[in-house]
Amino acid sequence: MAHPKRRHSSTRRDKRRTHDNLTVKQLATDATTGEVHLYHRAHVHEGNLYYRGKLVVENYKANA
Repeated sequence: MAHPKRRHSSTRRDKRRTHDNLTVKQLATDATTGEVHLYHRAHVHEGNLYYRGKLVVENYKANA
């Protein structure tokens, strides 16, 4: 097994870990339906597909 000859500084370690944190998903509330959904995603409400507050597809089946 390889072992480091010199100790890595805490700054170097922390620079490597800058991208390891988790981010909270952005949620939006549709003005038309009041449904909470992910930003930039279409969502189903009462069997209809909505995007940006507009009805896109009527009688949409999510499992189709």
